[in-house]
Amino acid sequence: MTHATMKNNPKTSALMIGVGAIGAVFGIWAFTAFFSLLSEMGWSVTEVIRQYMVATGAIGEYETLVDYYTHIKGFEYIIAVAFLGLYPAYFKYVNRTKAPMKA
Repeated sequence: MTHATMKNNPKTSALMIGVGAIGAVFGIWAFTAFFSLLSEMGWSVTEVIRQYMVATGAIGEYETLVDYYTHIKGFEYIIAVAFLGLYPAYFKYVNRTKAPMKA
């Protein structure tokens, strides 16, 4: 849809303004939450990053190698699913033809 078409369609313009407003509200909320946490941590960016990594499970203490492997196994599955999902699109992109072919 071109800009000229959007200009003539008030529903599309209203939708785009609504989406932009929602994005702005979430952006302001995230900015405020980040600076509130940063202020609470004494303006230490590294402490904020450490707390985020502990909360998401990226940093942790594991008793055994099996515990650690169980933890990283989930990340391996996510990487494998992402690869299997994106590979067909990549293959199609790489093998596209630029010149028209006759049958």
